[in-house]
Amino acid sequence: MYPVRAKKHLGQHFLKDENIAQKIVESLSLNKNVLEIGAGTGVLTKYLKSIPGIDLRIIEIDNESVTYLKNNFPEINNKVIQADFLRYNLKTLFDGHFSIIGNFPYNISSQILFRTIENRDDVDEVVGMFQKEVAVRIASAPGNKDYGILSVLLKAWYDIEYLFTVNENVFVPPPKVKSAVIRLKRNNVKELECDEKLFISVVKTAFNQRRKTLRNALSSFGYKDTSDIIWTKRAERLSVEDFVWLTRKLSDNY
Repeated sequence: MYPVRAKKHLGQHFLKDENIAQKIVESLSLNKNVLEIGAGTGVLTKYLKSIPGIDLRIIEIDNESVTYLKNNFPEINNKVIQADFLRYNLKTLFDGHFSIIGNFPYNISSQILFRTIENRDDVDEVVGMFQKEVAVRIASAPGNKDYGILSVLLKAWYDIEYLFTVNENVFVPPPKVKSAVIRLKRNNVKELECDEKLFISVVKTAFNQRRKTLRNALSSFGYKDTSDIIWTKRAERLSVEDFVWLTRKLSDNY
């Protein structure tokens, strides 16, 4: 019997393959300050805590997992925080920048990335396990049918690498889908050359009506001069730079 009961409402699928666990941890390139999300039974934790000089914190919402982690890794007992990552004030965790790692619960994986974007000035790197479909979407380039809101918003501030695919049978219980590990590394963009809040709004609005041309999808912004050829395109054809250009044009209305 597995030491912690997987809870469906928390999206728990515990990784049991030690080789994959080690491979995930070795994918971290920046590892002084590291936050692990959803440690479960500590399959990544055991490798993370052995990294020389690491300052490791763990956020885990499941009471049973927290008890297990504290009992089995007493040397990091005071580093385990029982909390909801989506609500936790990440600025209180470290003195300086940090990396995020985890076998992320699939039901909140996109929300974890939106929180990463919100904290982009502090989060230098993310290495995470995602549902394969989500990982492919995040790593997609313009012109691909998988390219979407998260692709654009993450690429604005991070370089993204699809590292490897993971089969279902290495989890307890096995999910019904394949998984994948990706790595996000903060790029050199300190701030976009446009209103960043408006940029996010433009990207979301454009993709929420992705079958329409931008002239129609963004009509609610009230911009009159839509003669440029870019307005005849659909959202999935646009790069981050294109969306920045659009945002600057639309900001003339505000």
